[in-house]
Amino acid sequence: MKKIPDKDILLFKSCLVSVEYPGVESSTAFLFDKLGVGYHRDQRQSCCTGLGHYYDLFDQLSTTALAARNFWVARDSGNPNIAVMCATCYAILKKSAEILNENDEAREKINGLLEEGGLGKMVYHKGDIDPHKNIFHAAEILYHKKDLLKDSPNLDFSQFNIATHHACHYCKVHYEDTIGGVRHPMLLDELAASCGAETVGWYDQKRLTCGAGFRQRFTNNDLSLKVTAEKLLSLKENQTDIMLHMCPNCQMQYDRYQPVIEKKQNVKFNIFHLNIAQFLALNMGADPYRVLGIQTHTVPVEPLLKKLGIEPVKTPVEDGKIKMDH
Repeated sequence: MKKIPDKDILLFKSCLVSVEYPGVESSTAFLFDKLGVGYHRDQRQSCCTGLGHYYDLFDQLSTTALAARNFWVARDSGNPNIAVMCATCYAILKKSAEILNENDEAREKINGLLEEGGLGKMVYHKGDIDPHKNIFHAAEILYHKKDLLKDSPNLDFSQFNIATHHACHYCKVHYEDTIGGVRHPMLLDELAASCGAETVGWYDQKRLTCGAGFRQRFTNNDLSLKVTAEKLLSLKENQTDIMLHMCPNCQMQYDRYQPVIEKKQNVKFNIFHLNIAQFLALNMGADPYRVLGIQTHTVPVEPLLKKLGIEPVKTPVEDGKIKMDH
């Protein structure tokens, strides 16, 4: 088991989390606060370029240069350990750190570009960030604290069939760092179990991609949704009620497009989609709107709350919008 830190952590903000599911960030912060994780968010941090990189808009050099800048922000803030909420950020940052540490030519070129741009203080020195010791998915930080999660179970999930979706960019890029293995990933399953919620464990198509493929969602939409539908149909066979995610892009693919696929295939899935942080925060009593941000979901979560005995009454709004905590 790799060593996982619980302090000096830069909570790396994600484009898709911020735009699509901001409740993932507020839920993560809620849990970190409850579990005593020392973290920091820095407004100087920029995007990892993941979306643009996989659209071939950012080449590897540009992506790695931006990572070098973000690594400097982490070190300068005194938080060299980076926790991401997006599996793509995870893969991008780890690969960039590997390049900066192992490719002298690339590191020298990037440092030259930083100096030319008046950012000499941000130059990267070999070993500044260790991809295996300094970069983690937020779910791994929570996994490290799972014994504390056992101390505060609040909700009874026994009436639900729960399945997990482990993101490709977590399981299928940096194999050696994947907690629980890549053939039958169980990281999210074990986190759910820590609060008394059993999952179906293995199911047909558990390792299948979400189908988004970044550009595929738009350039090959039919193929993209065909893959998504295949997994949803497999989940339906298991009578799945809740699907747990660890990546906003995966969650977006299922939550936003489940109604589209239902209409196309004339089938009802009735599956609720939650990020693992939202799920754990809900179990610890977090407000569904102010912390989980369920108002940003396409598949309504209110029916799930009702089954759990939680009255889905919205928090008073300010200027027509619900103010998010954290």
